[in-house]
Amino acid sequence: MPVLILTARGEEADKVRGLKLGADDYVTKPFGVLELLARVEALLRRGRPPAGGTLPKEPQAFGDVTVVPGTRTVTRAGAPVELAPKEFDLLLALIAREGAVASRLELMREVWGYDDAVITRTIDTHVAELRRKLETDPAAPRHILTVRKIGYRLQR
Repeated sequence: MPVLILTARGEEADKVRGLKLGADDYVTKPFGVLELLARVEALLRRGRPPAGGTLPKEPQAFGDVTVVPGTRTVTRAGAPVELAPKEFDLLLALIAREGAVASRLELMREVWGYDDAVITRTIDTHVAELRRKLETDPAAPRHILTVRKIGYRLQR
């Protein structure tokens, strides 16, 4: 369970003591409601286990792509590929499903931490970027596949 300290005590020593006693975050007055809500959402997001299964710890491969979760590195045909943090998280979420379909809503919850049905093209945009960086022919992907009207899956 995440712990957030909300207090008027803003001295550095108070903050350090609170964090050393086990708090995950420390907010002092005055604070904005939107900031407080964002901090609570971030704490809950970090504490939530992945919905799609256990994230892989060992290197994973598909086609000429190798993903090393421990170092958050990706190579394609031996050359390093730079992925944005959310692109990497999305790729791991697809890998963890071992070929099963992931709906857009599941991916939004797991990777972005959204709890409500959010209408956005974020998933589609990130998938397009992953295809551009990892597929031989992004227009005709062989590994990161669309499951029409449902979501995406990774085929090895």
